[in-house]
Amino acid sequence: MGNRFQVKDRFADGAQYIDGRLRSGTSGRSHTVVDPATGEDVLTYELASTADVDAAVAAAKAAFPAWSAATPGERSDALHRLAAVLAGQAEDFAYAESLQCGKPLKLTTEFDVPGTVDNTAFFAGAARHLQGQAAAEYSGDHTSYVRREAIGVVGSIAPWNYPLQMAAWKILPAVAAGNTIVLKPAELTPLTSLMFAQAAQEAGIPDGVINIVTGAGRDAGEHLVGHPDVVMTSFTGSTAVGKRVAEIATATVKRLHLELGGKAPFLVFDDADVEAAAHGAVAGSLINTGQDCTAATRAYVQRPLYDAFVARVAELMETVRLGNPFAPGTDLGPLVSHVQRDRVAAIVERARGYATVVTGGEAPQGELAEGAYYRPTLIAGAAQDSEVVQSEIFGPVLVVLPFDTDDEGIALANDTPYGLAASAWSRDVYRANRATREIKAGCVWVNDHIPIISEMPHGGYKASGFGKDMSAYSFEEYTQVKHVMYDNTAVAAKDWQRTIFGDR
Repeated sequence: MGNRFQVKDRFADGAQYIDGRLRSGTSGRSHTVVDPATGEDVLTYELASTADVDAAVAAAKAAFPAWSAATPGERSDALHRLAAVLAGQAEDFAYAESLQCGKPLKLTTEFDVPGTVDNTAFFAGAARHLQGQAAAEYSGDHTSYVRREAIGVVGSIAPWNYPLQMAAWKILPAVAAGNTIVLKPAELTPLTSLMFAQAAQEAGIPDGVINIVTGAGRDAGEHLVGHPDVVMTSFTGSTAVGKRVAEIATATVKRLHLELGGKAPFLVFDDADVEAAAHGAVAGSLINTGQDCTAATRAYVQRPLYDAFVARVAELMETVRLGNPFAPGTDLGPLVSHVQRDRVAAIVERARGYATVVTGGEAPQGELAEGAYYRPTLIAGAAQDSEVVQSEIFGPVLVVLPFDTDDEGIALANDTPYGLAASAWSRDVYRANRATREIKAGCVWVNDHIPIISEMPHGGYKASGFGKDMSAYSFEEYTQVKHVMYDNTAVAAKDWQRTIFGDR
């Protein structure tokens, strides 16, 4: 397993990966990756400038003709090799992800890294299925068919909450379809994105196909989105920043993929298993310390179960073990930074003026005081239009509200601008089916909350954006469709031409 000194050695040449090599940024400004569990410095690096972005885009543009001309089988083989490299380096990836994010090592070891390996294997298979439509005579003596082709250089921006998995979700479908890519990870968490690009080179993916620029959003990020040689932008992050990305991308008529914020409802009907629902709510709200756009954040519980649900969730939250991410017994690590911890704490403090903090609502003291920790928090008694119900908190906070009728519960679940994910809890298949049909979200779980798989799409409705990650739907988004038509006759002048020009 790696350590922070090896991290410094590994990125001694810089935290930009352009055309197959690490290099230092040229912005003249530096950034320090900090271990959020201890506040200690992990790596200081020079941020990317707009010139670095230009260099990365130029490398991707130069690599595109050969990579897009490779056969699907050749691209598939390369991605299968990449999956094997990632699996072989799983310990290092898990360590680096925990170090920069504060995630418990058991989470990165059991979910983040294996999920990335599985996603790589999935897109290795998908690369061989770049299919158009079969030829047919749709118009008289003409044969038509549809080609799916790579689109060019993709510029992607990934967030800090799942840096490895989000990098993979951006890179894999793009390169599987024959595109090349420039990815900008979050400044807070660049390590595993850079390691992913290095693993791709080790797997034999040509230089320039995958490039990483680590810079500030207002500089490197906006320049990447607006770059004239970038033909598609894929962004995951907040809805507010997504609007800015869309504004910039529109100026150059780019294809756009946005996976934005979420405020997932957790809808518990009165026939649900309250013990299962309580466990699901705690796990679903605290995953990755609540820094998950699909996390359960709003629990709506039908009134007969409300008191029992609140009491059991509070009891379970109080048993959650905060601690060092590398300690085997740790359930919950810190938030990604003290800035994020303080933001969450401020939202909870404001909520005390209009709601009840049932449990949590504070940073721990003692040996954890130096880290960006915050206790699991349950809030009750808030109004539907309050900040904690309507705004994305992105921390270990669950708010619970009662409802009376099924109609009211579903209406409340839909009553935010977001629509990324939701869950419904019921033993009644008809009730559950109605919820999956009427809740406006890109994913609705039944009697569970959070699991995702490579074969199925992930993406939102409404202000949660558009476009899909993972699955064949994602793969198709990184292709463009071309109609090809053949004339099957040897006639010099066609009937449709005579209609325009006459018989000449």
